[in-house]
Parts: sequence; structure tokens; C-alpha cells
Amino acid sequence: MIVLEKIGEALVLAAGMAWQVGWSLVLGFVLSGAVQALVSKERMRSVLGRDGIREIAIATGFGAASSSCSYAAAAMSKTLFKGGAALIPSLAFLFSSTNLVIELGIILWLLLGWQFTAAEWLGGLVLIAVMSVLVKLTYPKALVEAARARVDAAGGHDHGSMEGHGASWFARLRDPATRVAIAQNTAMDVSMLWKDLLLGFLIAGALGAFVPARAWTALFLDGAPPAVHTLGNAVLGPLIAIVSFVCSIGNVPLAAILWASGLSFAGVLAFLYADLIILPLLDVYRNYYGTRMMLYIATIFFVTMVVTALIVNEVFSLLHLIPVRNPNVGRELTAFSFDATFWLNLIFGALAIYVWRLDATHPMDHGGHDGGHDCCGGHAAQEERPRPEASPSL
Repeated sequence: MIVLEKIGEALVLAAGMAWQVGWSLVLGFVLSGAVQALVSKERMRSVLGRDGIREIAIATGFGAASSSCSYAAAAMSKTLFKGGAALIPSLAFLFSSTNLVIELGIILWLLLGWQFTAAEWLGGLVLIAVMSVLVKLTYPKALVEAARARVDAAGGHDHGSMEGHGASWFARLRDPATRVAIAQNTAMDVSMLWKDLLLGFLIAGALGAFVPARAWTALFLDGAPPAVHTLGNAVLGPLIAIVSFVCSIGNVPLAAILWASGLSFAGVLAFLYADLIILPLLDVYRNYYGTRMMLYIATIFFVTMVVTALIVNEVFSLLHLIPVRNPNVGRELTAFSFDATFWLNLIFGALAIYVWRLDATHPMDHGGHDGGHDCCGGHAAQEERPRPEASPSL
């Protein structure tokens, strides 16, 4: 009976988290779908051929305007690299597309507070800066050349661009074909992310219900000297992320539970940053670029994430912006009332139904994880498929 009660508690907590962020997911996915329908990927590839500051900044902007799915980001980064983009802009795109996107910021704000949103977006920029310095200091020319030869030999389809034929964005938004493309892009993102989101909510609910407080206290080095506690948690955060298998915005609910359970601010940030080095994605990098290049990317990313978490933690500490921990987050997330969240879910639920019906009327294959991770990851494989002619962008 106790186990059944805990399972029920875990499911209720998972449902409460999903309810709190439901409307923001719809908003984020639709905005991401619109950007993908209006921004040319051909132009992305054409301007990222050097490792200069300008190219890194452009890649950062493109990533921030793209999908937040880690697998899709990995596929697009590989496409940019294959199309001639230099290594650092390709990796900068990865970091920005998974740390600077609007839907991630909204969900962080709702579940953890505005400070985490600010830390995530500031951290996204710091991640790119730290990664750029590390890659320039350790640039593995032979590995990069071998990786480029590998992706060139792999072949595959590249997306063409039908970006507007000179029409303004407003004019293209009025075009029914553009609305279809937005619906298709949105459905594609949802199909790629829904299992990660569901897994994230379920894992967070299970941890909140089953793991006792004393276990978290021991794991998170509670009582250790401040410097040891901060550094240890910053290293621990990515390690938890690597074995959690939860990527992209799906790791935010788990981050909320870790924060409420005692993981430090730096540890939670490092955990959030580390969605690009979960085990399935490391396997994607291995298949894309080879084992040695995967190990190089994983090492650079791990060090970058720990260093960035420590930097952002220090900045927020000096500015007295580290939020107060809320140990009652579980009870608050499971409380229901006819508040703003209810009405926002109602409004954006109607938008979700409209987008779903539009995509169902003009279907496009978007099988999500079902394709597996055999050669490029379930999400990545879907990202490589050509779009239909109705889409004005991809």
C-alpha cells in the first residue's frame, strides 16, 4: 500500500508539473515552428565558414531562433558542419539552440523562478565563450578533418530553401502554405520531444515521491565547506544529466526537484547545461563524427558546463540574485485553482487543437524517437528528411 501511495504521489506531481507549464509549451513550440518556417537554413550554412567572432555570433543567433530539441540541434549542427561551417560556430549553434530558446526560458521561469531563466540565458552566452576559448586552445586539426570527411562520405539529404522568394515575413505569414509549414514544424518538434518531456515529468515525480531527504543531503555534500560544496555540485550536475537520459526542456522538471532537494544553484545550472552530453546524444556524436571526435566534444562540453556554472553562480552570488530554495514545490505544483494558469492553458489548448488539425489535414512524417538512434539518433534522423513542397522554408 505504501508503494502504491508513492506511485500515486509521483503521478500527481508529474501531472501538476505538466499542467503548470502546458500553455508555455504550446507557445514555445508554435513560435519555434514559425521561426523555422521563416528562416533559411541555406543562409545559415553560407555565413559560418570561419571561426571568427562574427560567425560565432551569427551561429548563436540562429540557434536561439531554432528548435530547442537537443537531437534536432545535433542534426542541424552536423548539417551546418557538413555544409562548410567551421567547428566553433557549429558547436555554438548547439549551445544556443538548447539554452537560449524562448520556451526553455518560460518553463524555467514558471517552475524555478526568473533568476534561473536569467542564469540560463546568461549561461548560454558564457558557455559559447568558454567553449570557443577551449577549442581554440586545443584545436584538433586532424580530428576535425577526419570528422568532416566522415560526414561528407555519409551523404544524406540537405534541406532546400523556399524562403519567401523576396516576400516580406508578414506577407508570408498570411500565406496559407506558411501556416501549414508552421503547423508541420510544430508537430515535428512535438513528435521529437514528447517522450523526453513525459520522461522528464515522470522521473521528477518519482524522485520527489520516493527519494528521502537524507539521501539528497548525502549526495549533494550538505555540510561540506562552501567551496567544496559549490565545486562538487557543479561537477555532480552534469553527471546526473548524463545518466538521466532526459534532454532539452524535458530536464527542467527534474531540475526543479533537484533544486528543491538541495542541489546548489551551480549544480542545477550545470545540470541544465548538460542536456547536450546525455548518453544517447554522445552516441549520436560518435556516429556522426567518429569515436575520438565524440570524446573530444564530450570533454570540451563537460569542462565548459562546469566552468560556466561556477562563473554564473559567482556572478549571481555577488549580485545577491540566487533565489531562495522552495522545499514545498511539490505541494504547490499539485495545487489546482481557476487561476491564470487555468485560463492560459484553455487559450493555448485551443491553439494547440488548431495547429494539430492543420497538421493532420496536411500530414508530414514526423516519427519522433521511433526511428531509434542507429545512425544519427531518432530525432536527428527525422531532421535530415526533406520537407514537402508546401513548406516555404525547409
